[in-house]
Amino acid sequence: MGAPVPAASEKTVDIYRDTWVRFLGYANEVGESFRALVPVGVVWASYAISTAYVTADAVDKGRKAAADHGDGPGKTTRVGVAVVDTFIWQALASVAIPGFTINRLCAASLFLLGKTTRWPLPMRKWTTTAIGLSAIPVIITPIDRSVDFLLDSTLRKLYGTEQQHKP
Repeated sequence: MGAPVPAASEKTVDIYRDTWVRFLGYANEVGESFRALVPVGVVWASYAISTAYVTADAVDKGRKAAADHGDGPGKTTRVGVAVVDTFIWQALASVAIPGFTINRLCAASLFLLGKTTRWPLPMRKWTTTAIGLSAIPVIITPIDRSVDFLLDSTLRKLYGTEQQHKP
């Protein structure tokens, strides 16, 4: 007897989007939140983790595209589109835009706390970190949707597909 065939309603688990591994993409936001408290090397390491996640997801999507399309004509193009689309989407939505957003939010909050309170510096830094960490879940969906819109309006028109990435 062969292996059971999954029902049509069962979804294949994508390790990069449906498991705890997805949180590795948020490492740089956590690093930016802690920037006031940790050496800058720790922040850069958080970017390395996020970038490794983005790269691994792009490679995974390329492998899946290669497996899904066999050796037919246009395979290289389909694989290339899967890799490029995933890498650009993830680089923008998981690294660049949220990292910049949390960085600026934390910098502004540290500055404003310094101007508007008499709290000691360690308290201002910890408050800034808490603000940054608290903002992460708030910014995820708007950034994801904005990057979808951006890519659907630009790059995806070049290679004739929309909504390639669906987190």
